[in-house]
Amino acid sequence: MNDLNPAFLKASAMPDVQSTLDERALPIEQVGIRGVRHPLTIRSKTGSFPSVGTFEMDVALPAHIKGTHMSRFMALLQKQDAAVDSTTIVTLVRDMLPLLDAKEGHVQFTYTHFVKKAAPVSGVESLMDYEVTWMATAKQNATGGSDVELGLRAQVPVMSLCPCSKEISEFGAHNQRSHVTMTVALDSKTQMTVEDLVAAAESEASSELWGLLKRPDEKWVTEHSYSNPKFVEDLVRDVAGNLKADQRIRSFVVEAENFESIHNHSAFARISHQK
Repeated sequence: MNDLNPAFLKASAMPDVQSTLDERALPIEQVGIRGVRHPLTIRSKTGSFPSVGTFEMDVALPAHIKGTHMSRFMALLQKQDAAVDSTTIVTLVRDMLPLLDAKEGHVQFTYTHFVKKAAPVSGVESLMDYEVTWMATAKQNATGGSDVELGLRAQVPVMSLCPCSKEISEFGAHNQRSHVTMTVALDSKTQMTVEDLVAAAESEASSELWGLLKRPDEKWVTEHSYSNPKFVEDLVRDVAGNLKADQRIRSFVVEAENFESIHNHSAFARISHQK
């Protein structure tokens, strides 16, 4: 019989090196795991769908403690089986503090969010994909509970058509695909969906995008974008105006990047705002 078989080893008899005293007097602001891929079920306005999230989880470590218990991050993540929305990550980061014996911690994960969209004329349905990140930071409060700061980031691909090109050309105008990236800070009790944030960008572009278009839809997109030209400055200001007017949002950073069709470089603009 192998005496090293884990079945015969008792955890209580093993030394807990992580919990030993450290005498270097240097607290660690963040220590944890990152690059963890884990399957998810995402709850959305149009129903739930499967995805894969890439997670980062960390806590603050006091100066006198040698190390954190890395396995507990994974154990907490393995228990996550409910459909994910804004409330899920708040619960996750709150549960993490007592489990890791920490006063401050952070959880974020990035995944691909799918929205089923109907084409503007034919009505044919297809999925559109967006890169989304949820972020939550929890800090222990005086009552023994925790206060949570919630954040949401979405990168939204759209179409932009150049007003200058339209003005100076006898016919046509150059256009390009653009990315609008919005990062917003929310109250932990705020019910804001990814679709809400996506709409703040798509509604201000020369045109939104679809995964599948028929010829009548292509005609509509071409003509709609031509009648709605936007510089990158227009795009970032108009999206920022939507975010500024949304009472659910505490602060935001919005960036627009145009992948220029007549240059071998991009044009970009960025606005940040604290309410």
